[in-house]
Amino acid sequence: MSRRCPRCKNVYEGEARFCPKDGSPLVDVGNSGRGSPVPSGEQRTVARAVVPRKQPPLDRAASLTNQVLDHRYKVEHRLGEGGMSYVYEATDMHSGTSLAIKVLSPKLSRDHNSVERLRREAGLAMRLDHPNVCRILRLGETEDGLIYLVMPYLRGELLSDRETVTGPMTPQVGVEYLVQICSGLHFAHRQHIIHRDLKPENVMLVPNDQGGETAVVMDFGLAKQNRADPSMAKLTATGIILGTPEFMSPEQIRGKAIDARSDVYGTGVMAFEMFSARLPFEGRTPQEMMIARLRGKPTPLRKYRPDFPAKLEAVLMKSLASDPDDRYNTAQDYGMALIDATEEVDVARLRRMLG
Repeated sequence: MSRRCPRCKNVYEGEARFCPKDGSPLVDVGNSGRGSPVPSGEQRTVARAVVPRKQPPLDRAASLTNQVLDHRYKVEHRLGEGGMSYVYEATDMHSGTSLAIKVLSPKLSRDHNSVERLRREAGLAMRLDHPNVCRILRLGETEDGLIYLVMPYLRGELLSDRETVTGPMTPQVGVEYLVQICSGLHFAHRQHIIHRDLKPENVMLVPNDQGGETAVVMDFGLAKQNRADPSMAKLTATGIILGTPEFMSPEQIRGKAIDARSDVYGTGVMAFEMFSARLPFEGRTPQEMMIARLRGKPTPLRKYRPDFPAKLEAVLMKSLASDPDDRYNTAQDYGMALIDATEEVDVARLRRMLG
């Protein structure tokens, strides 16, 4: 069957019903086109009908245990789930390596913006080769349309779980973790990438060969390039604020432009919680705490821990300043200030972490 576009005058062979160039409905001009003359000025083109892509069932991403993705990744068991994804432990059947696989919910994979955001996450995080950042190793897609990210499997304990078990940390222990977090963030910031969803659930404490622990920042799923980019603008055009309310900076709450200082603020909120087991702003709901950050000042940490070093408290309060201009300009500056304000730490070693 031959069909012609009444607008651009091109003639198409095949089952296409609409013009690939301008979307106009095509009109029949003859059988298969053999022996049919092509009017002057027209071009004959083969155009295939667009076949809707097969979509996975909505429960597919939630039930991958014991299955194999792309003939390579054997899914062992589910580790957890979030608002837009499921995370599994898996084994690379080629190398035997344990991996973590983050699978986008099929419901969201049908949304172009969600898929675009996940692809952006992969592209950004693949560049973050640093001991205090969890890398993205690969972005994949199964034959039935599941989109997934492959990451190293970190065997350790979430910072949020450690806080629950141990309660408020000593200055020495907390600063050790915070300096490592600042080191990873500073590396990302130098790549023009900010995290903007820092919270204890996004930091893993992994045992290292030196008998200590390495703090690894995970889930750059809300990462945003700190550059003008039309494709990034499309993702935030709806005005939706992305992040965790309790840890968001005032400028992020307001939907304004953010930079490295917003991550400094998020790290400051984490630090306050690590040392006090409380948040620096009070409220019955996350929304009330957001309003408190816009209108008030953080609670002095020494209100909850009178024995806490005043010099270290001052560093934390500066990181939580409402105006970004009043905070530390970089995560490196913040880390250095934490070191200088803490007694009984290996200053030289911690400074080397920050470069």
